[in-house]
Amino acid sequence: MIDLRSDTVTRPPAAMRKAMADAEVGDDVFGDDPTVNRLQAVMAELTGKQAALFLPTGTQSNLAGLMAHCERGDEYIVGQDAHTYKFEGGGAAVLGSIQPQPLENAPDGSLPLAKIAAAIKPIDNHFARTRLLALENTINGKVLPPAYVKEATAFARDQGLATHLDGARLANAAVAMKVSLAEAAAAFDTVSICLSKGLGAPAGSVLVGPKALIERAHRWRKVLGGGMRQAGVLAAAGLYALEHNFARLAEDHANAEYLSKGLANIAGLEVRPQSTNMVFVKLPEDHRQALADSLEARGIIIRATPICRLVTHLDVTRADMDATIDGFQAYFSRNSKAA
Repeated sequence: MIDLRSDTVTRPPAAMRKAMADAEVGDDVFGDDPTVNRLQAVMAELTGKQAALFLPTGTQSNLAGLMAHCERGDEYIVGQDAHTYKFEGGGAAVLGSIQPQPLENAPDGSLPLAKIAAAIKPIDNHFARTRLLALENTINGKVLPPAYVKEATAFARDQGLATHLDGARLANAAVAMKVSLAEAAAAFDTVSICLSKGLGAPAGSVLVGPKALIERAHRWRKVLGGGMRQAGVLAAAGLYALEHNFARLAEDHANAEYLSKGLANIAGLEVRPQSTNMVFVKLPEDHRQALADSLEARGIIIRATPICRLVTHLDVTRADMDATIDGFQAYFSRNSKAA
């Protein structure tokens, strides 16, 4: 099957499975798992941060980061389209007693500085205490403009705010910008990076930042149920992914660009500009499910949403892009009134 629903659908190849099977393990709750410790050391070095913490999921990694920065009754400023606000079950509020202050994202995914400034609460017992600015990179596949990142994080520091980055796909951003992970992460106090998306590990995220903050997050990881035992089996997959699957993200971006250009030639489709490994297509309402069914019959899986997100990853090839374009073309040729 050609599965374009997400880059989370990748399956570990034989070499990654062997690395997992051969991993040296210990009890990570006691800090005794050498493979986890190695992954954390590698990630701290790659991102230029003092310390790193391995967590089961990106959602938990973000939440532990937010809870390390904020206390009950504190507030974080975040985009309305951000994963930490929109797609993580309200965890910061529900489990951390942290109030989100959502702002409308600009088309490029940024939060305008004027809106951030207006959202910062004065020091007054009537208000939540504004503590943190949380951004996301990439966001909906878009790379945040580097100049904006520098300006926004500097502004946050000037206002006494800490900064957190949901960098679930920061590796994609770094490859697209042709910079190192350290350069892409430099402006932020803490960064959460997913190993199970484009990098292709079956599970796991890493939170990086200053040693004191990571120690606080370590405690919250335990409270949140993220303390794993012989977790080196998963950490080994992450180490393999970093070594073998980082640079090749450029192939995913090239495949997405190729797919975007091919789909743009089909009448009845509104294709938005490709961003890293994502292509967004506006589907005619009356044809969404029928299109999805037609594609599935050809071995192609998509999500039949109004704005359909097609995501390239290491388990799809250029030939798969051609098959997908052909599948869309065949459907809309049969249903020309869709346009």
